[in-house]
Amino acid sequence: MSDANVTQQADPVRARVVALLSAWDREVFDRVATRHWPGADPVLPRLSHSANHGLLWFGAAAAIATLGRGARSRRAALRGVASLALASATINTVGKRSVRRPRPVRDAVPLVRQLKRQPITTSFPSGHSASAAAFATGVLLESKGWGAAVAPLAAAVALSRVYTGAHYPGDVLAGAALGVGAAFAVRGFVPTRSQLPAPGRPHATAPALPGGEGLVVVVNKGSGSADAATVVRDVLPAAEVLECEPDQVAGELEKAAERCRALGVLGGDGTVNRAAGVAVRHGLPLAVFPGGTLNHFAYDLGIESVHDTCRALAAGDAVRVDLGRFRPGPHGRAEGYFLNTFSLGVYPELVRLRERWSPRIGGWPAGVLAALRVLRGEHPLEAELRGERHALWLLFAGNCIYRRMGPTPGHRADLADGLLDVRVVQGGRLPGVRLLAAALAGPLSRSPVHAAEKLRRLRIAGLAPGTPLAYDGEVTRAPSDLVVDKMDEALTVYRPQVL
Repeated sequence: MSDANVTQQADPVRARVVALLSAWDREVFDRVATRHWPGADPVLPRLSHSANHGLLWFGAAAAIATLGRGARSRRAALRGVASLALASATINTVGKRSVRRPRPVRDAVPLVRQLKRQPITTSFPSGHSASAAAFATGVLLESKGWGAAVAPLAAAVALSRVYTGAHYPGDVLAGAALGVGAAFAVRGFVPTRSQLPAPGRPHATAPALPGGEGLVVVVNKGSGSADAATVVRDVLPAAEVLECEPDQVAGELEKAAERCRALGVLGGDGTVNRAAGVAVRHGLPLAVFPGGTLNHFAYDLGIESVHDTCRALAAGDAVRVDLGRFRPGPHGRAEGYFLNTFSLGVYPELVRLRERWSPRIGGWPAGVLAALRVLRGEHPLEAELRGERHALWLLFAGNCIYRRMGPTPGHRADLADGLLDVRVVQGGRLPGVRLLAAALAGPLSRSPVHAAEKLRRLRIAGLAPGTPLAYDGEVTRAPSDLVVDKMDEALTVYRPQVL
């Protein structure tokens, strides 16, 4: 049988299928239009209007990020918005132009239900439904709790598009499918935390402390961890919990190390950094309770909440992790440690501005404004690397190799690989463009503006007096000549076993 005959036979079948689907679509639309829905008239049209241009979902994202009070909630809000953006772009550039279906005839729709301003774009697929499904699915992929809360609202928005006569049911179903697909596409580009394996090696022996007996937890009150400290007291009644001001943390950690079997710390990355140094010097296992704005180390370790650490303490589950170190000269004493990152150049300035502004406007807004401020200017840094003088905009050294989360380094799959993730952005004009080019270039690529290598040791010389240095969110002054290296598997830290 020829291809032409096959096509001729397929066309009537396809036409019948399309006709049946169109008939079903109109029948369901008419049933929705003619049915009385008690209490829906004052709600669904307003809800449909509120979702115009994604305003409803931007408001929901802000509420999730604010009320959630945790990194998981912020990630859920951000993933929801990113999924919505992709779905909206796809609908408006491809979807609406592929099938130019006319809007439904609204004769059967009561006037009280109809939108005051009727859409003028084509009907297929429903952009409102796509945005709603994309946002809800994106949130759900990151947080089941928030996803369950948002899903009914998204379903109501999708229903409102048929209820008000703006779309046929088929338009809504197609839009919702595209929205779900957009959320999964975003997840394919930027994996969720649940997709990333928590570092599980090498396993370490640590005392099991059910109820927290023998544990002393130092809480940095400056990190806003009051609620978390209450949870620690409730779940670990035998633990000693000390709340102190930021300038008292270092002293209290040293005192606690003299009388405990395990040292606990509740605060941000800077506080955890201080505790790690004390734990290593005293040969103690460290229990990390996330309580700061970012909590990079805790999340890379696989600890999302206070309860995760409590489970690990009860079972005695722990791992050994590397500790980054920087010190003056090739044979100088240790100047400091870093669990996450060490950097010179523009990033210390960003941290300084963020810390100055965060008490007034909050950590995340301060970080965004500081980044915008830094990206507008040029911050030359002169340094000698491997015997050659360089003009740099940024020098970054990560404790272990960072995996990409989208265009930027965001997660470490192994916290005991014995390596430094060293990245350099060359100096010059347009620092913001250079940083973007470096991010897009990848972690181990070379470009005219960016270089990255895996190293065990890095020597930096010829720094100007007073050059700022940032490590784990803290800022200090760098010596003119310093060495950055690793202490392999130096720290034992509690981490719940992954089942």
